[in-house]
Amino acid sequence: MAEVRLEGVTRRFGTKTAVDDLSLRIPEGSFVVLLGPTGAGKTTTLRLVAGLEKADAGRVVIGGEDVTDWQPAERNVAMVFQQYSLYPHLTVRENLAFPLKSPMRPHQPGEIEGIVNDIAAMLHIAHKLDNKATQLSGGEMQRVSIGRALVRRPAIYLMDEPLSSLDAKLRAELRVELKRIQAEVGATILYVTHDQIEAMTMATQIGVLNEGRIVQFGNPREIYENPSSVYVATRLGQPRINVAPVDLFSGIARPRGAVSLGLRPEHIEIGKAGAGCKKAQVRRIEHLGDQTRMHLQIDGAQIVTLIDSHSEIQAGEEIWVAPSAPLFFDAAGDRIPT
Repeated sequence: MAEVRLEGVTRRFGTKTAVDDLSLRIPEGSFVVLLGPTGAGKTTTLRLVAGLEKADAGRVVIGGEDVTDWQPAERNVAMVFQQYSLYPHLTVRENLAFPLKSPMRPHQPGEIEGIVNDIAAMLHIAHKLDNKATQLSGGEMQRVSIGRALVRRPAIYLMDEPLSSLDAKLRAELRVELKRIQAEVGATILYVTHDQIEAMTMATQIGVLNEGRIVQFGNPREIYENPSSVYVATRLGQPRINVAPVDLFSGIARPRGAVSLGLRPEHIEIGKAGAGCKKAQVRRIEHLGDQTRMHLQIDGAQIVTLIDSHSEIQAGEEIWVAPSAPLFFDAAGDRIPT
């Protein structure tokens, strides 16, 4: 495994700049997630590290070596795609062994068998080794796809939304498996997703991307609790953060220049009338099993908060609410420290 650095990397496609002067350090043994919406530059960044795209400016450094001009096969990286990319006519064993037969990194047959067996056991697919790829479920196929990368033991694993085509149950299972495997192998992983749950549960660090630039980089808790902007704040949290006019609640101190406030759903207190409180109308209540959401209207602003699943509050009621730990943003959407 190795540290990977992107230094001032830019990639343009005609008049569109997909990655814009991006600098990023991926520490050895870390699980870094690039988070952002479609078009933010996530996949292009992966492809620049892999050598599938050539940078118009800047450098890509892997393990201390400048690989900017190296071909993909020379870079010792392994990529896992959203689609499984398996050879359907081969068995699981043959699919896993295929990368180990490359003339650039040859392995002895006995060594190949040992590596394949170890990876299959780690991925809980040892009992499927003699099955054709077409005989597997979606989750099993993605495990094999991940296994094809793991057998390589490259400098870095590049993963492009590998779980997005799976159902919710399988995604949850493989999130846990990927994090376990990363810890066991000590792998360096650069993982791309637009799914905030994947980012929060797997990452050691998250890089939030916007229009080809890293707008904030840090551990999941830091980014959730101290977002640098409204854009970053809305990338993490379910339900998403409430953004409302700064004067929605009276009686709360606010910094100069603040035009909006952000309230996480868990930072809205329900209580009695008092300083800083506001009357709210309950529009509807959603019972989602693991949480119960209450949708409120306060002076035209739509606010979502969380309540106890056994609460007796009903839609149509009026209640008093007050903000707790609000975040403040200026006219440009940048965070104003308090």
